[in-house]
Amino acid sequence: MSLSSTQAINSDDSSPIPLQQEYNQQIRRKWLLLGSLLVFTLFVLLFDLSSGPAEMGLDTVLSVLFDQQQADLYQQVIVWEVRLPYSLMAIVVGACLGLAGAEMQTALNNPLASPFTLGISAAATLGAAIVVVFNLQIPGISNQYLLPIMAFVFSLLATMIILLVIRYINANISTIVLFGISLFFALNAAVSFLQFLSDDNALQQIVFWTMGSLSRASWLTVIIVSVCLCICLPLALRNVAAMTLLRCGEQHAQANGVDVSKLRYGIMIRVSLLTAISICFVGEIGFIGLIAPHIARLLVGEDHTFFLPMSAISGALLMSFASIASKVLISGVVLPISIVTSIVGIPLFITLILSRQSRL
Repeated sequence: MSLSSTQAINSDDSSPIPLQQEYNQQIRRKWLLLGSLLVFTLFVLLFDLSSGPAEMGLDTVLSVLFDQQQADLYQQVIVWEVRLPYSLMAIVVGACLGLAGAEMQTALNNPLASPFTLGISAAATLGAAIVVVFNLQIPGISNQYLLPIMAFVFSLLATMIILLVIRYINANISTIVLFGISLFFALNAAVSFLQFLSDDNALQQIVFWTMGSLSRASWLTVIIVSVCLCICLPLALRNVAAMTLLRCGEQHAQANGVDVSKLRYGIMIRVSLLTAISICFVGEIGFIGLIAPHIARLLVGEDHTFFLPMSAISGALLMSFASIASKVLISGVVLPISIVTSIVGIPLFITLILSRQSRL
């Protein structure tokens, strides 16, 4: 064998090494970015804790959290019983909606899809409106918990209807989206009818629900939403390879042995559960599930090993920033959280539509 041939073989053998090194560097950068944003989320949480109608600096908040003996009872109650559940609820709800939005966009292969595409939020609003308008009471259940319970039950009913359509009609993506949109408008019409029948007090409560609020957060609700997130995120991460293939196209996924129908069915169950659990406690929160996946996609790409957790972190950060803005935009007033998310979300949503139209 000649010297030139030997050199050619050696160069061919060594060529994959730089590519492997570059790939490993990209993986390390993505893990580092995930870790950095997690730490940044903790700093945003502290800033959220220090904002609110009752003026309390960051040093005071840290003192209450880590040295309670130096803080008075008033400060302890505000931080531990009011602000900390409020701020943690923003993080876990944002993470749930961000994860749900990422999975929804993958399942439907539509960058404009969100957790509310299937009408689950409208079902929750209908359940809450029934409790308010008819002053529904169930023995043994206080009104404080009856409203979120009914919202969750109606969300599950809507979810069951959608899953039945997927399972027994063998619906394709277009049919699922169109059915979800039809269900959304039908449920909204029912809510509007109840608003027409309601008195001023009930109407005010329904409108307040549709605006979304973290004021109903408590340690119990934070734990419930956190448990849901801790269950759904690992289940989603088990299917990252299949979801990455699905994002490349349904036919491509099927050619690589992915059971697309089974995968999509599982995604819909997780999305429905994440959305229903979140909105039954805080009301309708718009645009987080739409925006967070796009931010994650810009940061880490389409590899779902990183895309899914990054979507959850992005949603948590967006909700935390929205929580801060809702408390500082107008001094002494806490704005409904959905108003703030819509202020940010509507311009971005229009940008996404226009950019998508320009590619067609």
